[in-house]
Amino acid sequence: VQLQASGGGLVQPGGSLRLSCAGSRSIGSFNAMGWYRQAPGKQRELVAIITSGGPTNYVDSVKGRFTISGDNAKNTLALQMNSLKPEDTAVYYCYARVFRTGAEFWGQGTQVTVSS
Repeated sequence: VQLQASGGGLVQPGGSLRLSCAGSRSIGSFNAMGWYRQAPGKQRELVAIITSGGPTNYVDSVKGRFTISGDNAKNTLALQMNSLKPEDTAVYYCYARVFRTGAEFWGQGTQVTVSS
């Protein structure tokens, strides 16, 4: 299984970016998909996660600014990021999990830099 993340880049504070994660198989086959991020010198943290038949969760620092969504027809997971702040600067990783087997999958990461 491969997850291919894209959409990162350099944006000014207050700007927007849309990250996309393309799966090599149907994203409907995963029980959970989400986005993590890791800033320099910090631990990787969960940004947003969506579970099949369950709630969508966000880390407090992005609530109201980020929206996670899945498109089964395109086999993609997206993260719409608005009102970006310098503290959102990090490498963002796409993540997927199958509950039954415990298998976890990671994308290669895409750099998001928020700076004026």
